[in-house]
Amino acid sequence: MPTAARLIAAISMALVAIVASYLIMPLLPEGTDFGYFVPLNAGLGLLVGWIWVGRKTGHGLVNAINNGLTGVALLVLWGLFLQGAWEMFRLAMRNRYDGPFEALSAIFVIALDFFFVMAVPHVWLALVIGGVFSALLTENAARRWR
Repeated sequence: MPTAARLIAAISMALVAIVASYLIMPLLPEGTDFGYFVPLNAGLGLLVGWIWVGRKTGHGLVNAINNGLTGVALLVLWGLFLQGAWEMFRLAMRNRYDGPFEALSAIFVIALDFFFVMAVPHVWLALVIGGVFSALLTENAARRWR
């Protein structure tokens, strides 16, 4: 059911995803074609905010903070999986894999490589602060507009 809390959660998690995307972009090699990197992550932030963070509101401040951190963890995990799958598909179109199972296992290898690229303090700090702030905004919206 659409609520104001879900809308606020979706918008704020999308903003967290956009900020994190722009913080990650300089960490990748120069000349990288980002294509749909930012819009894909923003859409993923919308979905995580609407489905996860916006649904679990109204249970207090501590639960809201835990909810925001869980939302950021989901955002990172799904983002790594989707970006890894996209990169695997790009490489598969260039015949880099011998079979489908090698290509599917490459998704996780590529996602792990992307994880190590984004594992710098300023990115994680932005994600944690953004997730907590997003959850607090969502909790405030849930209390204010019932």
